[in-house]
Amino acid sequence: MTLAGPDGEHDTGTASKTLSHLVANARTRDGLTIADALELIGRSGFGFVMLLLALPALIPIPGPFGMIFGSALAIVSLQFAIGLESLWLPSLLANRRISAKAFEALERYASPLVRRIEQFVRPGRMKAFGGPRMPYLLALPVFCLAVAVALPIPFGNFAPVAALCAIAIGLIERDGLVVLLGLSMTAIALGITGALLYMAAGAIPWL
Repeated sequence: MTLAGPDGEHDTGTASKTLSHLVANARTRDGLTIADALELIGRSGFGFVMLLLALPALIPIPGPFGMIFGSALAIVSLQFAIGLESLWLPSLLANRRISAKAFEALERYASPLVRRIEQFVRPGRMKAFGGPRMPYLLALPVFCLAVAVALPIPFGNFAPVAALCAIAIGLIERDGLVVLLGLSMTAIALGITGALLYMAAGAIPWL
């Protein structure tokens, strides 16, 4: 899939509208693979891809959603770091099918977070931080957040996903201030992940 850079015009609320569009297609087609979902968002840029791959980790149903989508986002972020325009995912991830019910759960649990962030959006603020070069600069923090999402830590997904959503929506809506907010949330999220890992390690008895 070939992606455009973040240089088009968008109305605010684009992220939540795109999420609703994906859910509607999942209902019609009785689920979507990750490759299908990426194809549906088309030539949209890093922000949309990031949002699509981060949000499923919020679904509180059995299944390794965090590990699957976190791994996919980590791979994608590395490709953006080196400037690839066509994204590639291993077939094991690209062909992973997500049911229509899972997409409905995604909309139910993720939409409130997305809309809350969208309330703060003002397109055009701090343009340098929402411009076309930002995906390359954001690849490293996004990779770190993706790894945090992929880790099997109980209750460990929300903070990294919230940071990813803020960065993604800031890019989608061209709001550099929201991108900076997402980067600030990144430091907090990685700190929380580190603390949870430390506590988990302390709970394992040494043999």
